[in-house]
Amino acid sequence: MPPSLEMPPVTPEAAFGRELRRLREAQGWSLDAFGTRVGYSGTMIGYFERAKRPVPEKFVTSAEETLGLKGELVALWKEIDPKTAPRWFRQWPKIESAAVSIRTWEPLVVPGLMQTPEYARVLLSAEPGAAKEQVEELVQTRLQRQSIFQGASPPMYAAVIDEGVLRRPIGGKSVMKAQLEHLIALMDHPKITLQVVPTEVGATPGLLGGFAIAQLPSGPDAAYLESASNGQVTDRVDEVRAISLRYDTIRAWAHPLHVTRSVIRELTERYGDE
Repeated sequence: MPPSLEMPPVTPEAAFGRELRRLREAQGWSLDAFGTRVGYSGTMIGYFERAKRPVPEKFVTSAEETLGLKGELVALWKEIDPKTAPRWFRQWPKIESAAVSIRTWEPLVVPGLMQTPEYARVLLSAEPGAAKEQVEELVQTRLQRQSIFQGASPPMYAAVIDEGVLRRPIGGKSVMKAQLEHLIALMDHPKITLQVVPTEVGATPGLLGGFAIAQLPSGPDAAYLESASNGQVTDRVDEVRAISLRYDTIRAWAHPLHVTRSVIRELTERYGDE
């Protein structure tokens, strides 16, 4: 038998270009004819179709109107729009939504699935060069990820955070008070647990960065690792196993659930009194 040949995956940019070409040709328009209708040159339309140039939002809006669409191109464009989420991260929300359990560790900030809109907005605004509109889109994307807890069968979610996360005044007293109150409320969810590693523990194997591990109903588990510039999603068995071991080691140092709740309540009151 001849060796099987795997087709390379279709990138979001290529998928958008293919659909754009299909829709244009279905109308019987040449590149130039379509370009005249949407205010772009035929050459640039060709670049978009071949995924050779970034596609601006203005073009997508004009193309949707010209082609009489109802969001089809917008949906494809959001997969390649850098404002929606970094390209390296886009795979992870899909994994989250399919997972039966998620274990996460965060040494610096509240995990994304547990953030209030105000807390998330302050964090995302701290990114160099972040525009207000871009920040708002990213906040909405983060809130949309949190909808996994509202479904009929949400995943088991076990978060472990460093105590310093609770003490770092992201956004000031009012933002932190609301965030900590939100954490206490989330702990009442039957499928969410939160534990805090006390600062007196000192060094732990988690100080180098946050991560999350997702158990899927079928196929290998997956892990997401954070870094300063980007992140990494992996399903390599050896890597996921090593990350799981690190999580278990960190969690062994964490306060029990009832102590964690007391710690968060105490700090919430402090933010209210200051």
